[in-house]
Amino acid sequence: MPTGTEAAAAVPALPPLPAQADRLIALGVHELAGTSAEEFRALAENAARAVGGEGGDGDLLLAVHHGRVPASALAPLLRRAGKPGFVVVDMPDVDAFTPIDTVTVPDAPVYLVAGPDRGDRMADWSPDEALPALTGEGRSPLLLTEGLHWLLQRPEVLERNHCFMTIGSRLRKPGGTLDARTPAIWISNGTGRDGRERRDAPKVGWCWAGNRHTWLGFASTTSRRGPAVAPRRARDTAGHGPEVGGGPGSPSERSSSERTR
Repeated sequence: MPTGTEAAAAVPALPPLPAQADRLIALGVHELAGTSAEEFRALAENAARAVGGEGGDGDLLLAVHHGRVPASALAPLLRRAGKPGFVVVDMPDVDAFTPIDTVTVPDAPVYLVAGPDRGDRMADWSPDEALPALTGEGRSPLLLTEGLHWLLQRPEVLERNHCFMTIGSRLRKPGGTLDARTPAIWISNGTGRDGRERRDAPKVGWCWAGNRHTWLGFASTTSRRGPAVAPRRARDTAGHGPEVGGGPGSPSERSSSERTR
């Protein structure tokens, strides 16, 4: 088994949960989730009650359920070198990548992801090798949307030679088998179909499940935590759709890689 990369800098701590909520509101994520800013803050506060505070230790990430705000809506909100994030053109089905069977996501519009880690030590491992290792450590692989939320809060987590895969999200074929692609987030070199104008931009792409990449770790979490109690129920801002106090409300809900240097 490859030993991975050990020389990466430590990733920065996360802001307190109220500051994370404010950041997402400033980006318009609350509107994408179908809530007002006030309702979104209430959801975030309710999630924080589950851990008895505001996440002051810097190890809790506020995430919106993938059924509320999909990866295709989050990726363009990323910024690096003044350039927006994007999804590769050969991944038009990015939002069909949903949690694998071993990943349990809280049935709530907003929830917490504890102890996110970039998984640098697993660089040069394949997804097929990394998943059982993470499971054996009691960790769960991040979803693609969770990785995007992490970068919205801490863009500097994404570094050249130290990017990451989010193998908690996979596409299941009609017959039940998994598509061989596994999602990842890295930095574009501005080559090929990316276009030169996208050089240094954050990029959502994919790699084969059996392939290794020296510059991709495997992002994971120690646990996911739902809200402590049901928040005030309210309809979304359009006056229809799932209630804020209910579940994620997604009709689809279930329970090329380019080298960077």
